[in-house]
Amino acid sequence: MATSEQIVAGRDRWQRRYDSARKREADFSTLSGQEVDPVYGPPEGAGIPGFERIGWPGEFPFTRGLHPTGYRGRPWTIRQFAGFGNARQTNERYKMILEAGGGGLSVAFDMPTLMGYDSDAPFALGEVGHCGVAVDSTADMDVLFDGIPLQDTTTSMTISGPAVPAFCMYLAAAERQGADLSRLNGTLQTDIFKEYIAQKEWLYPPEPHLRLIGDLMEYCAENIPAFKPLSVSGYHIREAGATAAQELAFTLADGFGYVELGLSRGLDVNTFAPGLSFFFDAHIDFFEEIAKFRAARRIWARWMRDRFGATSEKAQWLRFHTQTAGVSLTAQQPYNNVVRTAVEALSAVLGGTNSLHTNALDETLALPTEQSAEIALRTQQVLMEETGVANVADPLGGSYYLEALTDRMEAEAERIFARIIAMGGGEEAEHAIGPVTSGILAGIRNGWFSSEIAESAFRYQQALEKGDKRIVGVNTATSTVSGEVDILRISHEVERDQVALLGRRREERDGAAVRAALDRLLAAVRDPAGGNLVPLILDAARAEATLGEICRTMGEEFGTYVEDPRF
Repeated sequence: MATSEQIVAGRDRWQRRYDSARKREADFSTLSGQEVDPVYGPPEGAGIPGFERIGWPGEFPFTRGLHPTGYRGRPWTIRQFAGFGNARQTNERYKMILEAGGGGLSVAFDMPTLMGYDSDAPFALGEVGHCGVAVDSTADMDVLFDGIPLQDTTTSMTISGPAVPAFCMYLAAAERQGADLSRLNGTLQTDIFKEYIAQKEWLYPPEPHLRLIGDLMEYCAENIPAFKPLSVSGYHIREAGATAAQELAFTLADGFGYVELGLSRGLDVNTFAPGLSFFFDAHIDFFEEIAKFRAARRIWARWMRDRFGATSEKAQWLRFHTQTAGVSLTAQQPYNNVVRTAVEALSAVLGGTNSLHTNALDETLALPTEQSAEIALRTQQVLMEETGVANVADPLGGSYYLEALTDRMEAEAERIFARIIAMGGGEEAEHAIGPVTSGILAGIRNGWFSSEIAESAFRYQQALEKGDKRIVGVNTATSTVSGEVDILRISHEVERDQVALLGRRREERDGAAVRAALDRLLAAVRDPAGGNLVPLILDAARAEATLGEICRTMGEEFGTYVEDPRF
């Protein structure tokens, strides 16, 4: 139990840090003009059982947030996920988002790009530009970011299998803009574990992917310190049907695996751990989601300090981006999705998210129109500017209900961690990278993760069909006066033009330079002591080697991975 003296001492520590921190120039009062405190806690003289697990903002275990100021210091980044058609069309959407008040860019790639294929590959037929933007080479990156200074714009890229080649194309495009690469800031997803667990967009077996990820972690730590080479993604795990506790546990376990990977490379945890970020789903169960976000920070801080030896606060911080739940949106009565998105976004904010994407109302039907994208953006701006939620750090902290949910979420996650470690042979077994990594790889190969998610999804679907769980417009309140919404349609001309453009670029580039760069890359891939592959991939990107060519070159040695189906 935290004594009243300990609580007072904690408040005093928080006050000193708050006073010395920079705050925004803003009105921190209610709509009625009442001033509010930057944080609230137990009344003076109270002793609160377990308060050390709640604590104060900016203090271990960071349950209440990473910074003593909360959003008074800096609000969350509005980072709208966007990409469709070709690079020119997406560039126009990016400029619209930035001009409308977006704080950063988040690139959505089309399916061929996500799978490492060029737009003219047989497997790409009919898919070019449909679920994101087509990027075949650095020349497409040049167009994608034309007129957008990459040195001054934080950029997130949601891609995992071919993440390293795509990142190298981004670097080459930044070089062509004259950017100082060491000053680039953003996030690359790169999370291959969640691909095997949920999204299924891998290129190679796990071990080669881990080699590439380790190389990327080393390269960024040494050369681009502000850029986060890994965004460990729970979003796609949740969208596949996982529960909130499963999303939390599977995601953090993946993060622990990447920490083990960095340590196995001889990296300093205090240096590379700040380069890890996370990506969570904000679903519709309001308080459960807030508890999930708070528990995530607390678990990560404790494991980083007590298990992995991180001594700096930044290495103990769990920074995360949130996207509202695509799976919660409905094709029926799509205007209801505006309400769902607003509630989910509010849960992310009250949970202390560092950046946020709000889904558009029409995303179950097609890619967002410009109007629906603006409504999604304005949703965040209304929350930030009108509701007062940015005035107080962790305003729900200390709620009996919320703290109980947070504790329960943490306990369930710990049970899952223990199961994962046991699958890998336990703590005492020999591990090539580490016990958590061994457990994750075992769970991927034996289908445990997939079966756990499938079982959760099945239980939820049963509850819907029985009417125990309700979705407005789907299995309750189904009558409506609203009509169909206009949707964005991608013309078949996008694929035709992109394929033609790719052909012209292949003819115009220096073919000998491309072949030489790919030969050097293949030689290094085949040599276990071939050094870091990132500079060689970057050389290939500079020469205008295509994404498909780079991925196929590495695949000659790495091979392919076929999932063992289990039912």
